[in-house]
Amino acid sequence: MDTPEARPEPARGPSPVLLRHPGAGDLGWIVQRHGALYAAEYGWNAEFEGLVARIVADFAEDHDPYLERVWIAELDGRPVGSVMCVREDGAPGTARLRLLLVDPAGRGRGIGTLLVDAVVAFARSAGYRELVLWTNDVLLGARALYLRAGFTLVAERPHRSYGADLTGQDWRLPLREGSPG
Repeated sequence: MDTPEARPEPARGPSPVLLRHPGAGDLGWIVQRHGALYAAEYGWNAEFEGLVARIVADFAEDHDPYLERVWIAELDGRPVGSVMCVREDGAPGTARLRLLLVDPAGRGRGIGTLLVDAVVAFARSAGYRELVLWTNDVLLGARALYLRAGFTLVAERPHRSYGADLTGQDWRLPLREGSPG
């Protein structure tokens, strides 16, 4: 009687993370995941999800694919992160990083760094002079990513939003020599 030989399982490292353009349902995922995750982790109310929905809807309705982009980080066939790069209204030559998110299922794998680096590289290649973003001081992981990417904190203001007392922060990254920053 023949018996199969015992074969060791091939060594499996961590699954690779894929950065891709959004597909059907991904923009909705960005809204849903931001709303659910920020409610669970920070106690933020539906006002925040409404803001995210407006940002995503504006992008979906009218964006220039040469100057604006969304990335979805995918792990094992599921979205685990996202970020956007959009033109800054009223500021020619300026791009805005928006809606950075790394789901808990993807944290600790460098996904946040991949997403931020994708925005910086894209903004540079699209010819932007600078990249700006707005965040809140309680988002410590995101703030660490921005510092590592070379962003500088340029302003802070307390505000009451999303059912919480927060401190909003403006960050800036010059992309070319002689850019403001």
